[in-house]
Amino acid sequence: MSPGPFDLPPDWARAAFSPDPNPSFSDLVRRLDPGMLPASEGSTPLAIPHGTTILALRFADGIVMAGDRRATEGFSIADRRMEKVFPADDFSAVAIAGAAGPAVDIVRLLQVELEHYEKLEGDRLSLEGKANRLAQMIKQNFPLAMQGLVVVPLFGGYDLRRAEGRIFRYDAVGGRYEDIDFHATGSGGVHAKASLKKSYRPDLGQADAVRAAIEALVDASDEDAATGGPDLERNIFPIVALVTTLGYSVVPDSELRPVVEAILSQRGRN
Repeated sequence: MSPGPFDLPPDWARAAFSPDPNPSFSDLVRRLDPGMLPASEGSTPLAIPHGTTILALRFADGIVMAGDRRATEGFSIADRRMEKVFPADDFSAVAIAGAAGPAVDIVRLLQVELEHYEKLEGDRLSLEGKANRLAQMIKQNFPLAMQGLVVVPLFGGYDLRRAEGRIFRYDAVGGRYEDIDFHATGSGGVHAKASLKKSYRPDLGQADAVRAAIEALVDASDEDAATGGPDLERNIFPIVALVTTLGYSVVPDSELRPVVEAILSQRGRN
């Protein structure tokens, strides 16, 4: 005969017959005796795709946001053509680094949030308001971040009220910080940022800003194994997006190829 509920330890019995019991047994175990869960000892972390290097910089007419295309699972390449830069709305963009699954979910939710606000209010949320909303979503992801599913995006866009491009970075707990000129994050972020320090000028035009972004990603791929460099044979190029007074747009690969070829050719001569 199977044991009844009164055969359980007293704490477990009280929890089972509480006025509003949680129907999940795993939640009950986690609350009363988490050491009994199989994952509590000797567990092996899951191999989860991670986005690697992303960056953003301001130029005279707005911002450039870019990222390499590689996603990794531990020491393996999970994807060679991952999209890491997305439009948040017509005048803002978000790039993702860290755990790919939660990051993409946060981006999709942000897109819906901004569209919903615009339909209800009949006006766009301010760029700073959009940045604050993304910070709240990252903060809500903190329990997953504690399990290793860290999401560290970049957000930026063209501020129609201030008539300038703006860039915001975040930490794993939702802290939001504005960068005046440029920023890079992800596994190769330190190398990309060092490259941007050498090439960045406040008066950059669009073509020079795009070149600086690509060169920074190439520099990162030279130093960081998780960052994918341009692959001319496979036609794999970084994703490079612009946000200006005209809105969000992606620079086509046909325009990126000659820039990449020039950068690689110059390095071959050095």
